[in-house]
Amino acid sequence: MSGKGQISIAEWKQRLESEKAYDLVAEMLERIEKSKFNAYITVNGDALKLAEEYDKGKLEGKLAGIPIAVKDNISTKGMRTTCASKILEDYVPVFDAHVVERIKQEGAIIIGKTNLDEFAMGTTTETSYFGVVRNPHDENRVAGGSSGGSGAAIAAGETVLSLGSDTGGSIRCPASFCGVVGLKPTYGLVSRYGLIPYANSLDQIGPMASCVEDLALLLEVISGKDERDSTNAGKPFVFTPKFRKFRIGVISEMGGNDDVMKCFEEAVEVIKGMGCEVGEVSMPSFKYALAAYYIIAMGEASSNLARYDGVRYGYALPQLDSWTRYFSKVRAEGFGSEVKRRIMLGSYALSAGYYGKYYLKALKVRTLVKNDFQRAFKDYDLLISPTMPSLPFRIGELADPLTMYKMDVNTVPINLAGLPALSMPIGFVKGLPVGMQVIGNYFEENAILSFALELEKMMKEVT
Repeated sequence: MSGKGQISIAEWKQRLESEKAYDLVAEMLERIEKSKFNAYITVNGDALKLAEEYDKGKLEGKLAGIPIAVKDNISTKGMRTTCASKILEDYVPVFDAHVVERIKQEGAIIIGKTNLDEFAMGTTTETSYFGVVRNPHDENRVAGGSSGGSGAAIAAGETVLSLGSDTGGSIRCPASFCGVVGLKPTYGLVSRYGLIPYANSLDQIGPMASCVEDLALLLEVISGKDERDSTNAGKPFVFTPKFRKFRIGVISEMGGNDDVMKCFEEAVEVIKGMGCEVGEVSMPSFKYALAAYYIIAMGEASSNLARYDGVRYGYALPQLDSWTRYFSKVRAEGFGSEVKRRIMLGSYALSAGYYGKYYLKALKVRTLVKNDFQRAFKDYDLLISPTMPSLPFRIGELADPLTMYKMDVNTVPINLAGLPALSMPIGFVKGLPVGMQVIGNYFEENAILSFALELEKMMKEVT
């Protein structure tokens, strides 16, 4: 095991040398069935059949025979994709997302669809229609969000790899809270085709794993050209580890509480011990970034979610009287309270008379954030910060939405700028994991992963 319950690709392959994939997958499915963590919404009924095919030598590729969980807002042909919402409770896509096509081509075994905040809107997975995801390190605490199921499944040994999506920190937050590794790639490196959108200009699919090496392999598989996504950069990714004495900038505006900062500062000392030059960098625009992010994200969400009307697919009512009443009732019953809140706030920000006052200003802040990052990258190769400002919350601890939004303060600037960022575990406080965020310039995933791979080795030596 790589960590508490975690399984790496190397460990899985080692077991495959003496055991059949069918038996190993059956054991994993039994673990999922008995699990208390609620990481999955749907388990793949064909997982054992795929394992049998691997045993017969019919599955080949970089991920042959490896179980992988897919976040339930990524389309899977013939397997329901709910977005953790009542309004899509029985929706079964007729096509695969680009990333799902890629992992199937490489022989992966999709083990199931993982739980999330409804339509990926949340930081705790508490807004899921299918119930909260519990943290494998403490069942009374959240696993983070919105990709909480994808993070918890790895931490609990209920998969080897997983896919998540990240709009404002939704891969990095659960990676930090669950003690696993998660990467939000550069916007455009991985095709969004088949990802059910929350906010198109911010959304990005990314890999999660128990270690950096496994994560890099999954990124290699899912990145690259896809003409069906007009924002796709068409760049392939191949990991070639090249550690050097990186210049590392610590972002002064991104902090955490005392528990988190103590652990983070200890990790910074380890980085200095690796021979890296470490300095502090200030980002003046970040004090506006959280507000700008939520205006942009909610504005895009209000537009994207207008398609859910109960007519073409998803939740529907038995009778249609007035179209206006039908439309209103379907959405009132189908969406949860957090989704409705974001649709209303987004519609308000985009409405006549307020567009310039809110949305246009938010776009200007987005430019300032990008400029601050580009200034910082003239002096530093990589930037670091705590991923989350606190340890995982107790379930129900965040009493109001505004408090939840504030927890995204360290992660949303990266999405506004479209940069790549990774969260990796750097230690434990009170038995709970703490994550470090490593940010690189555009398409500098190789530098991020090279640095993280070396730091991962060093952290194992000092702990």
